[in-house]
Amino acid sequence: MNILGNIIWILFGGIFIALEYLIGGVLLCLTIVGIPFGIQVMQLGLFALWPFGGEVVSTQSSTGCLTTLLNIIWIFIGGIWIALSHLVLGAIFCITIIGIPFGMQHFKLMSYALVPFGRTVVHR
Repeated sequence: MNILGNIIWILFGGIFIALEYLIGGVLLCLTIVGIPFGIQVMQLGLFALWPFGGEVVSTQSSTGCLTTLLNIIWIFIGGIWIALSHLVLGAIFCITIIGIPFGMQHFKLMSYALVPFGRTVVHR
């Protein structure tokens, strides 16, 4: 069922979201300061490409000072805008009964996009 959900996700816009993340990640990696943010954005893009069957979990270093500082900087750089776009898309998908699973995936992506540092994706 996860494979079917991912294929439908890709057909209904998941590929465009993933490409946006990957392009943004590459652009952030052009600067030395932006490399940690670019790597996280590319990981988010890979998760946005194939979200069904994946789960976001906290890592062991998720409570460190550096992780907290990077998350705060990330929220102001672009995390809030990405999270708001996922919130709007999730609400739009949840209008119909058929779109509810896709809306829930946007909400899962929203939480990961808001604070990506100290978290990783585990595929079941």
